[in-house]
Amino acid sequence: MRIAILGTRGIPASYGGFETFAEHLSTRLVARGHEVTVYCRAHYVTPRQLEFHGVRLQVLPTIRHKYFDTVIHTFLSALHAAPKRFDAALICNAANAPFAPIMRLTGTPVAINVDGLEHKRKKWGWLGRRYYRLAEYLSTILPNEMVTDAQVIQDYYHVHHKAPSTMIAYGSEVERRPDRATVRKWRVEPNRYVLYVSRLEPENNARLVIEAFKRVRTAYRLLIVGDAPYAEQYIRDLKARAKGDKRIIFTGFVFGQDYRALQQNAYCYVHATEVGGTHPALLEAMGYGNCVLTLATPENIEVVGDAGIPYADEFDLAEKYGC
Repeated sequence: MRIAILGTRGIPASYGGFETFAEHLSTRLVARGHEVTVYCRAHYVTPRQLEFHGVRLQVLPTIRHKYFDTVIHTFLSALHAAPKRFDAALICNAANAPFAPIMRLTGTPVAINVDGLEHKRKKWGWLGRRYYRLAEYLSTILPNEMVTDAQVIQDYYHVHHKAPSTMIAYGSEVERRPDRATVRKWRVEPNRYVLYVSRLEPENNARLVIEAFKRVRTAYRLLIVGDAPYAEQYIRDLKARAKGDKRIIFTGFVFGQDYRALQQNAYCYVHATEVGGTHPALLEAMGYGNCVLTLATPENIEVVGDAGIPYADEFDLAEKYGC
């Protein structure tokens, strides 16, 4: 089959969960003999890069803006993809639902992976939240098929929109390999640091993780892995809160083999997101053999089951750190 994937920043992954999803899905489809094209953003993937592990990369421009980055790029991608008449197209992110009809008009079947409930994210103003609520509804009627990645999200669409969806859970690699040389880049030793991985946005609760860790007397370190393109003030506030505690280290984005080494050599992994469906980083932490501490949201509890340690708030997490 000839398959297109739209709505992410592109591959190889170096941003977030949807990019990780697109990389794993596209390369695995290619390995099965399919022809896959992933649409990428020009400020994220160089236009000179035409291929990644057999996946065709189509790099297009967009407007680098918090509100327009995703939707403008997906609109242009849909216009580009429509005349190519792919056998199937997958759109990522409910925000991109309005562009499904562009490809359907030329006969391309379209599925959309809606992800989590974006209207709950604190980074969006009232306009962004209203748009996402509208996009949620459009996701139920404009594509041929809607895909959810967690039972909690599937239930939400069933209850609030009376809409069925196909729930496809993510998986993870299973491996744990000591790698002292790699993790020492960040001045840590294997099994002597706590790992937090996420985009540094308010609803992902890095502040909670930092404040809880500051309450614990330990020689272990806390690695804050992640960044965010439109959250400069929030990130400055996080670093100000951590100032004076040399145990807390901000690494920025880390991907590839370095990221795998950080996951596979952590003492434990702390997950703090309160919005979204299934987060790949949480699954990866479990697959890489980490003890997992997770904020007790329904989505996170669904993922970890009885294989993780839930916590309710900053004070509860501080106690769990101490254990």
